[in-house]
Amino acid sequence: MTKTDKIAIPVIIALSVLVPIVVLILMNLPERYNLLGAEAGTFPLFHAVLNGSTAVLLLMGFFFMRIKEYKLHRNVMITAFVLSSIFLVSYVISKISNEPVHYEGIGLLKYVYFFILISHIALSAIIIPLVLFTMYRGLTGEYAKHAKVARWTFPIWLYVAITGVLVYIFMYPYY
Repeated sequence: MTKTDKIAIPVIIALSVLVPIVVLILMNLPERYNLLGAEAGTFPLFHAVLNGSTAVLLLMGFFFMRIKEYKLHRNVMITAFVLSSIFLVSYVISKISNEPVHYEGIGLLKYVYFFILISHIALSAIIIPLVLFTMYRGLTGEYAKHAKVARWTFPIWLYVAITGVLVYIFMYPYY
């Protein structure tokens, strides 16, 4: 373990545990505090745009990696990480600010929605350490380790980004 690993790995693990716990706590606050004064419907669209943009950037990053344009790959992936980070902060603010909105669909769509939602939520928690480790290994030049983790990170991160947009589409009539 390198000197940098001794600092980075515990930080990545701590963030990977703390972030989902904080989000869970904030989602279950007994009272809401509209921090930005924004209307409830503005956050979901913004989040869908961030998720959709992240998905496009992930596909671009994969393409650049495949054609060995590593500098473009790095820049696009950093941008995807930044958008995902903005999403996370905005999502937390929206959960503090607005009452939850419930899905009211029926029939088969209800089951499809809940499958997408539950898998999206579960993988959202898993993706945090994967993205952090992938970014860390890539930015420190440990490309073999980066590639091993990225094989898992890419499809899960892409799934989370795409299903984030799908959740918005399902919920659109209820915002």
